[in-house]
Amino acid sequence: METITMIHAARFLDQEVVVNAWVTNKRSSGKIAFLQLRDGSAYFQAVILKNQVAPELFEQVKHIGQESSLKLRGTVQASDRSALGYELLVSDFEIIGHSEDYPITPKEHGTDFLMDHRHLWLRSSRQHAILQIRNEIIRATYQFMAENEFIKVDPPILTGSAPEGTTELFHTKYFEEDAYLSQSGQLYMEAAAMAFGKVFSFGPTFRAEKSKTRRHLIEFWMMEPEMAFVEHEESLQVQEKYVAYLVRNVIEHCQLALKTLERDIEQLEKYTQLPYPRISYTDAISLLKKNGFEDIEWGDDFGSPHETFIANQYEKPVFILNYPKGIKPFYMKINPEDPRTVLCADLIAPEGYGEIIGGSEREVDYETLAENIEKFGLDLDTYAWYLDLRKYGTVPHSGFGIGLERTVAWLSGIEHIRETAPFPRLLNRIYP
Repeated sequence: METITMIHAARFLDQEVVVNAWVTNKRSSGKIAFLQLRDGSAYFQAVILKNQVAPELFEQVKHIGQESSLKLRGTVQASDRSALGYELLVSDFEIIGHSEDYPITPKEHGTDFLMDHRHLWLRSSRQHAILQIRNEIIRATYQFMAENEFIKVDPPILTGSAPEGTTELFHTKYFEEDAYLSQSGQLYMEAAAMAFGKVFSFGPTFRAEKSKTRRHLIEFWMMEPEMAFVEHEESLQVQEKYVAYLVRNVIEHCQLALKTLERDIEQLEKYTQLPYPRISYTDAISLLKKNGFEDIEWGDDFGSPHETFIANQYEKPVFILNYPKGIKPFYMKINPEDPRTVLCADLIAPEGYGEIIGGSEREVDYETLAENIEKFGLDLDTYAWYLDLRKYGTVPHSGFGIGLERTVAWLSGIEHIRETAPFPRLLNRIYP
């Protein structure tokens, strides 16, 4: 008899199978019992009829605790009562592991309580759905990159330099030298792009900022492509194609998860339609000022209310183009049409989720880049290897970074980014 996971139940309709699962809930009457189960692949129902199992087995059902683990034998049958479309008619079962006084009950719990029990909260249907969407975004990312001939290169997690300044870095010692937990793999990707043309990294990054918003994590995963011989406009096209590709794959492969989260799929469909709208930073400032935002001037960075207002003017993600050079990192190329600004863009997600992508064309002139490094108070010797890239066959090149967890939050339609990280660090609970 084959052991299966219930996500593949359709292949075994009307067949007797074995399923290993955990109990999430139960109810029973005199002649029938219903077990709500999960097996890691799906949530489903098992039906136990009193006259079809041994009397002592039916009695056992009354004493099965939430999260007890079971090995069940039964027949897969179609069911309109199940979101999965199938249930298991049980002929026999055994308890593998007992569970008593499970702390996360079907009643409502606060987010802080659930985060303190994150190791158990992962078992809930909501968390299961969110992390399935996260997994699909990762899978689709690798597929998109492979289809577009990118090579994955893994940058170091401990670095000796800071791509975007040192104020938000976790400091440590690498033997006798200063080192930092990486906030970006971008500089290393630029070196790799000069070797392979199109590359990407996908890994953990760290920001030592005590943010208390629902948008930020101290540790998160970021995907960062870098493309040689690619200027700003072409990079924008790659970015929007990639995001639309992610949305399409989530819609096609995560139907049950989206249904569990009550996500509006028709809304998501709009985000697959290209191109995405664009607005310059300067025009965005004018738009905000005309609509009563007196707390921002040209040269200021946008806050959450500003991004949300701009995003609400459109039905799709929107690119904000060409920010002032004073609020962007040293490596961005000056905009030749307005030297006050740089050739960059942030992609702002709809529905109040904020920036999900930041990208730019990179500065290729050696002297300009060296001057920028000094202006930012950084050490030229530390960045000598980075400057070398401009000495030996430099080319126009561009890249971007997309935060995985914020993208998961957006496509899942959830309120708090902490739900997207399987095991957020303690600091993420202190500074949510």
